[in-house]
Amino acid sequence: SSLAGVMLLEVFLVLGTVIVYFLLSRKKEETLPFKEGWWGKGQKPDTEEDTTIRPFKVETTEEELSDLFRRLDQARFTEPLENSCFRYGTNSVYLRNVVSYWKNQFNWKKQVEVLNKYPQFKTKIQGIDIHFVHVKPPRLPEGQSAKPLLMVHGWPGSFYEFYKIIPLLTDPASHGLSDEHIFEVICPSIPGYGFSEAPHKKGFNSVSAASVFYELMLRLGFKEFYTQGGDWGWLICTNLAQIAPNHVKGLHLNLASVTNMGFSHLLSVLLGRCLPGLFGFQDEDVRRMFPFLKKVFYRILLESGYAHIQATKPDTAGCGLNDSPVGLAAYILEKFSTWTDPQFHNLEDGGLERKFNLDDLLTNIMIYWVSGCIVSSMRFYKENLQNGIGTQKHERLTVQVPTGIASFPNEILHTPQAWAQKKYTNIVSFHFMPRGGHFAALEEPELLAQDVLQFVGKVEKEHLWRKK
Repeated sequence: SSLAGVMLLEVFLVLGTVIVYFLLSRKKEETLPFKEGWWGKGQKPDTEEDTTIRPFKVETTEEELSDLFRRLDQARFTEPLENSCFRYGTNSVYLRNVVSYWKNQFNWKKQVEVLNKYPQFKTKIQGIDIHFVHVKPPRLPEGQSAKPLLMVHGWPGSFYEFYKIIPLLTDPASHGLSDEHIFEVICPSIPGYGFSEAPHKKGFNSVSAASVFYELMLRLGFKEFYTQGGDWGWLICTNLAQIAPNHVKGLHLNLASVTNMGFSHLLSVLLGRCLPGLFGFQDEDVRRMFPFLKKVFYRILLESGYAHIQATKPDTAGCGLNDSPVGLAAYILEKFSTWTDPQFHNLEDGGLERKFNLDDLLTNIMIYWVSGCIVSSMRFYKENLQNGIGTQKHERLTVQVPTGIASFPNEILHTPQAWAQKKYTNIVSFHFMPRGGHFAALEEPELLAQDVLQFVGKVEKEHLWRKK
């Protein structure tokens, strides 16, 4: 019996050790290591990095413009199938109209002035030039200070997506919003997008981008700040909250995807329609997710071809887009159509001008064209997805920072709060938005601004970020 006792003791010791190990390693694992990379050309120099912040303006040359017009003039179009609308992708009858507008009405020089109305800067971080817009409030009420807010775009968007929401956040009172909280907004271009230099080395993923933007915020003197993002901005801001939970006061997302799916997720997909309460689903979750095959599975299949290409052979697919402005426009406009409303593919013009105007759409496309960044922007998919979904450390880690989620009805993927809660353990606000899709800041700036304002109000009022 003493032998049995010893064996039992050993079993308990082993179990105890395992439990303690897991508890300790979990504690240690709560933050994501900062990624110290160097993405410049060739060998990393021994000299200290130049940390100067230099003013930047978008400028355009006559050569660039005449080259663009020549390419637009020489475009070759394919006749679309009869009655195909946008179901086969961008409809080239409509595309002809866009190109004609681009050549005859669109005024890039005027749009460059629009782009330059907010102060822009560049600074070298980890070997590459980082471009960002930095807007301070025009006025501050007595005794109030501006709260720094980092806003991160995605693909195929750009920093320009935030131009309509910036004034609502930096000067809310002038736009009929509460001025209890006023922001100082920083919108960087993801490296390889827009006017940020593309990484010259392999391996620049969302954690790299988060590390670069964290360094940017510290360089600007912000020890504590809020972050907001959708699309890749969702992942970059999430990673930033995992790297620096004591610096990120709150994380606001208009897309929240959970990549580590467990058994309970699977069950909820199978039974959630009949037993929504059991899985914490709201009526709206059920409405958006079921029938699951049609609303989620087939939709992902139908809409993710671009991601598969970009996650495997971005440089091949990107060649044509970088060489043809019309090809680039066709590729990008299709996303602005379908991701704004999946039903828009049944319209001859893809519904593009229902929510956006051509000047805004073409300005975004021109940012890709003049910077020649389409291939490097597509590579971000490969860097993030080439090892497979669910394989990276950041995917296994939770997020403890106070989180606000604005769930737009036409977002490509719907994530119920019950699912998001497993990843974001501190959700302080989760709202089903009344309308809007993937490009929320550009499409519904007021709705998004209001949600950001109420979220920050909650975090500040309850001092949520202090409760570590």
